[in-house]
Amino acid sequence: MKKIFFIFPIFVLLIATLSCEKQDDLSIPKDLEVNNFVWKGLNLYYLWQEEVADLSDDRFANQDELNAFLSNSDYANPVNLFNDLRIDNSIDRFSVIYSDYSVLEGILSGNTLNNGVDYGLRFKSGSSTDIFGWVRYILPNSDASAKEIQRGDLFYAVNGTPLTASNYQSLLSATTYTLNLADYDNGNITPNGQSVTLTKTALSENPVYATNVFNQGSKKIGYLMYNGFFTSYESQLNAAFANFKNENVTDLILDLRYNSGGSVATATRLASMITGQFSGQLFAKEQWNEKLENYWQENNPGQFVNNFTNSIGNGTAINKLNLTKVYILTSRSTASASELVINGLKPYIDVVQIGDRTTGKNVGSVTLYDAPNFKKSSARKSHKYAMQPIVLKIINADGFGDYQTGLLADFPFLENYGNMGEIGSSTEPMVSYTLDLIFNGNRMSNQNKVKQFEYLSDSKELEPLRTEMYSEIK
Repeated sequence: MKKIFFIFPIFVLLIATLSCEKQDDLSIPKDLEVNNFVWKGLNLYYLWQEEVADLSDDRFANQDELNAFLSNSDYANPVNLFNDLRIDNSIDRFSVIYSDYSVLEGILSGNTLNNGVDYGLRFKSGSSTDIFGWVRYILPNSDASAKEIQRGDLFYAVNGTPLTASNYQSLLSATTYTLNLADYDNGNITPNGQSVTLTKTALSENPVYATNVFNQGSKKIGYLMYNGFFTSYESQLNAAFANFKNENVTDLILDLRYNSGGSVATATRLASMITGQFSGQLFAKEQWNEKLENYWQENNPGQFVNNFTNSIGNGTAINKLNLTKVYILTSRSTASASELVINGLKPYIDVVQIGDRTTGKNVGSVTLYDAPNFKKSSARKSHKYAMQPIVLKIINADGFGDYQTGLLADFPFLENYGNMGEIGSSTEPMVSYTLDLIFNGNRMSNQNKVKQFEYLSDSKELEPLRTEMYSEIK
């Protein structure tokens, strides 16, 4: 979750007071500019600032003492400093720093270097090292869209090297590589001698991947596979709901299986499209570190609040379905903004979750640039470092936000790699299961009918920021 700040002058004063207090000498050597930015930004914003001794407000008496600390040879690479100032990785799994903020910004807006294959990775049966991948979907207008590869295909190796938990990141991060394909044989991953070579190009992903309306009896069931909360595609999302509204849908299946995050504002607007009857009421509330919490509470408590709304980002009225129940499909890749939609809707309507346990990302980050107010508009021109530290936790209207181990499905359902089905079709196994649930009520789960493989990662997790959320200050 990323928060873009439009900081009031008084907040600039707060930065000067909190980050530079007791620092009499404001001279910063040029070779320490990036490290100084890293420390100052984390000292002010980091969610666990009070728990990191080297980030304490009274850790250094003045700028000279801070400079001496930042001059440590171990911190010649600012990434090392950033990582040393973080709390234990078991608590903070998501904070990152980039040496080029244009890459960071591209990922957050859905623009990436991509070959078009969205995949998941799991361990082979009985192994804690050997893994395999399966194709979840193919992006239109990508290199993969013109190749012999499709949803449901499996791969076990890259460039002839079998995939393992220790090599998959380096093998799959290459710009061009060859996937060695396999067949699914009653739980065994069997090489089939086929392969496909893929090349990554600059690609912008429209997250509205598939829509449909299923007519059964008196019911009209809308279906939407939505794969990323990107503000630049809100018009397409709103158009999908316009179609649902025109079709008079009575029920909605929201497919978030492969959606790992995006905009808090867009998540709020999606929740408002699903409902519509709660405009102005609290959708989600943010909790910051004590220093910022105290400041905002005194000066602008509205900074913490995300309310249901009547319009998308450009002021266009949203298309509302006024539903009192929604069916949401999830997997281990369902994260951050997707989990926010589920958790934020629960105090208001019946949310029926089908699939697997979600990731469990209930915290959020901000983008910080090297500037007095940490905004890009006044960032230093001498480098392009930017940070994305975790700065907040998010809760729903009932005050609940402790889902760091994931949100459990009401109806567990695992995808069958031997029968993935066509996305958007009524016969696709998870959609078919959900349609049956809508018409026939409770039924037995299929969790014991499909061989289970331990989850490892997916294509989005190879670029951590693709699991982030971001939100604009109101």
